[in-house]
Amino acid sequence: MAATIEFQHAAGRVLFDGGLTEDGKIIRKSKTYRYIKENAPAEDLYKALEQLGRLSTLLFIGANLVETSSLID
Repeated sequence: MAATIEFQHAAGRVLFDGGLTEDGKIIRKSKTYRYIKENAPAEDLYKALEQLGRLSTLLFIGANLVETSSLID
């Protein structure tokens, strides 16, 4: 029997520059937005997350899409 992948949920993560540590390492901060549609166009999703990121006082540095799926036999 062939296994299949079943979409569970997705979340958009906005990444921010949180400054530097005393050792000079970059601090990244993030904010996660849940309940992203499975079929959301990448361009629209990036624009939305970028706009949300620009509302912060921290510098927006990027966005990630985190998807969770199940393997079903």
